Amino acid sequence: MKSVLVEDLSAGYNGGKDVISGISFEVNEGEILTLIGPNGGGKSTVLKTVSGYIPKSGGRVELCGQDMGGISGADMAKMLSVMLTERIRPDLMTCRDVAAAGRYPYTGTFGVLTAEDHRIVDDALRAVNAEELADTDFNSVSDGQRQRVLLARAICQQPRILILDEPTSYLDIRHKIMFFEILKRQVEDLGIAVIMSLHELDFAERVSDKVLCIKDGRIFLSGKPNEIFSEENIRALYDIPGELYGKYFL
Repeated sequence: MKSVLVEDLSAGYNGGKDVISGISFEVNEGEILTLIGPNGGGKSTVLKTVSGYIPKSGGRVELCGQDMGGISGADMAKMLSVMLTERIRPDLMTCRDVAAAGRYPYTGTFGVLTAEDHRIVDDALRAVNAEELADTDFNSVSDGQRQRVLLARAICQQPRILILDEPTSYLDIRHKIMFFEILKRQVEDLGIAVIMSLHELDFAERVSDKVLCIKDGRIFLSGKPNEIFSEENIRALYDIPGELYGKYFL
């Protein structure tokens, strides 16, 4: 089933000139679409527009077969979960509290967690190997632990679509591997559709079902990883001189 359909999308900030234009793609259940490309090329703008953080100026976005403009905020919160690059620093919250925030779309006016909500939170922390962090102050944990707890929060939301903006930027290699292992397991077990941006091309090549190359606010290339990750394509996407590509990538 198609989870996300984007057609001829354009968007900018504060009514100014469009930052992205002509963006089209689709993502099915259980697929990972990864956006790659140079800084400032528009990857984050695509993600923020698809997730409703900034308004589109043109085009169409469908989530689970519904036009995004007709989806209520409450229904959107149950359908879509977002992890952006900004480091959140909540005051006086344990890791369990942060993960449990993912249940708020389901708790009603007073935000009271039921026994079932608590079970879902426990299951999510267990799924990301963060059970031992449950009672720890969120602000005191490492970057790798923080990302696992934020992923648990997203899982608690029980979304059909997960949007991640550079989710492993602050992680060392071990925690990058752990994060992607957990993410892939969730995608395979629950059929979540994932749209994410990455700078780590080696991971993008290995974990993605589809790759979208964004440059200068437009699609530069799109396809399966084996169609994208060639020397010619990567050099052109990032404007890397041939002698430097050969020095650092071969």
